[in-house]
Amino acid sequence: MDSTSAPLQSSAQLSNAQTERAVWMSLLAQTPFPNFQILVQSYGALPHATWLREPEIGLAMVRARTGGTGSQFNLGEITVTRCTLKLSTGEIGHAYLAGRNKKHAEWAALFDALMQTDEAASVREKVLVPITALLAKQKKEIQAQAEATKVDFLTMVRGEN
Repeated sequence: MDSTSAPLQSSAQLSNAQTERAVWMSLLAQTPFPNFQILVQSYGALPHATWLREPEIGLAMVRARTGGTGSQFNLGEITVTRCTLKLSTGEIGHAYLAGRNKKHAEWAALFDALMQTDEAASVREKVLVPITALLAKQKKEIQAQAEATKVDFLTMVRGEN
């Protein structure tokens, strides 16, 4: 392997790590709080962390596209909670989630930080896998409800040309 391919490879590895982190952060943010609370309680002892940015509530502008692909426009604002914390071992966890739940943001940031430690396998098994299953089940239920209301329209030729 020559020296010119090494930076490209490390760049790809970094991109994969960022993508993986985005996936677990998304899962932590999307989990309904009551379900997340149960998972946190069953996880066991959580490590101590110090705040770099305590949970705070603000607004974010939601952008949309006309017809899904057209020009962008401002749809409206959504309430967002964010925070950042640091474990005693140095890992930093972030959380951004829709809504006004500071505890949810705190736990999401804590698990984000733990996913960067040796406890990643345990967090994945005890928290992320159950969240993935829960969200897939909820999506399937919503799709089934939508499918039940689906109407098939049939265009009939009236014989007039």
